Amino acid sequence: MILDKVQLTQFRNFDSVQLLPSPTLSIITGKNGSGKSSLLEALHYLGYGRSFRTSKHQSVVQHNCDAFTIFANCISEGDKQYKIGLSRGHGEQFKCSVNGEHFKRLTDLVSLLPIQLFTPQSTDLVIGSPSERRRFCDWGLFHVEQSYADLIKQFTKVLRHRNALLKDYNRDSREFDAGYWDQQFIVLSERIDALRLEYVNKLIPIFKETCLQFLPEFLVEISYYRGWDKDTELSEVLRRKHSYDQKVGYTSAGPHKADLRFKVDKNQAQEVLSRGQLRMAVAALQLAQTKLFTLETNRHSIFLLDDIGAELDADKRERFIDGLIETQTQVFVTAIEQEQLEFVNKYKDKKMFHVEHGSVNEE
Repeated sequence: MILDKVQLTQFRNFDSVQLLPSPTLSIITGKNGSGKSSLLEALHYLGYGRSFRTSKHQSVVQHNCDAFTIFANCISEGDKQYKIGLSRGHGEQFKCSVNGEHFKRLTDLVSLLPIQLFTPQSTDLVIGSPSERRRFCDWGLFHVEQSYADLIKQFTKVLRHRNALLKDYNRDSREFDAGYWDQQFIVLSERIDALRLEYVNKLIPIFKETCLQFLPEFLVEISYYRGWDKDTELSEVLRRKHSYDQKVGYTSAGPHKADLRFKVDKNQAQEVLSRGQLRMAVAALQLAQTKLFTLETNRHSIFLLDDIGAELDADKRERFIDGLIETQTQVFVTAIEQEQLEFVNKYKDKKMFHVEHGSVNEE
């Protein structure tokens, strides 16, 4: 999918702007605070339904306005045209449409636009909580397996019911009747685990090859932890943890505890790699995911690189963008100055934009 035209209204410091991006590489420059990241934030909304900078939608709506709107014209790999619209206000309500048809679920919109993001905070993928890494894996599966979103939704519902039973458990009683929910929990957990394991196993060799370009001096390895002992059936794990789960009031084992683990020479990656090297590892991982997505779907994603000059040295910036463009990914890059991206002169179809005083001008 390629973004052909993007229009923003009442979004951050933009009253009304239009962007006609390149199908390959769009470079957005401007001073700090000019709105470069806000443009990427708007594109991120199309792919996730939320901001990567704040959890409060009202912070994104322009002052004294009721809502922001984002419209985009997109072209699929089969040259099919899509007109996409999204509007969010001060509450949790939203409006989204595709080719004039309104949808009640954001997943119907975001499934069309596989968007990835690299920012100064992307090292959280390695040093942050396991939930960051679960979201990383689930992004790949969401855009490859059509049924995965509903599978996760079913599992979340069952987990919520099981946890409610654990919290409401009468500790004076020896009876805990969660047989139905346990059975559903096990079935859904095993399905999710099988899909995640298969996905990570496909990702590992691509990541190893990509890592040689970014961290040739280290052997960085990733492994999948499913959320419970790999040598024990989940039913047995739930039985063993029965008393503990009752005590704490939640389910302590399952795919909601899964993780993607990074090691360098059998040590935790964050204990060996510097901050800059961690960025290299994340860049390699995200590039590997992009390559796998293209291989699995014959589709092309959209990649947002925010403030790349602050995160990667010149050589790694070039390798990262080269790798993305080789997969025919549509790339958006922000930088304070064009000098941070001198190597882009070799790209034929690039476009340069400058952001200043709430306006975006193509150069």
